[in-house]
Amino acid sequence: MPEHDSPIIPRTEDEKIKVLNRLKRIEGQVRGLQKMVEDDRYCMDVLVQISAINSALKQVGFSLMERHANTCVKHSIESGNGEDYIDELMKVVRQFSKS
Repeated sequence: MPEHDSPIIPRTEDEKIKVLNRLKRIEGQVRGLQKMVEDDRYCMDVLVQISAINSALKQVGFSLMERHANTCVKHSIESGNGEDYIDELMKVVRQFSKS
């Protein structure tokens, strides 16, 4: 597997802002979920919110995977060393498909 601490092609400020804003919204949803539990809300209401949070996180993940495939993996393939990056991406895709 490739060793790296940052993207091969750094995220733009706009990309960072969009991802961070989505994560902050999810953070707010999690806080709301905590309040629902504290307030002893109906189980089904809590479960619906958990499902919504899972879906939101998955969407952020798929968005990041798509960006990674279209930038870092594409660049690696064009540079002639894409096999490791494809393997790495497929490992993450398999992880996402389990949940």
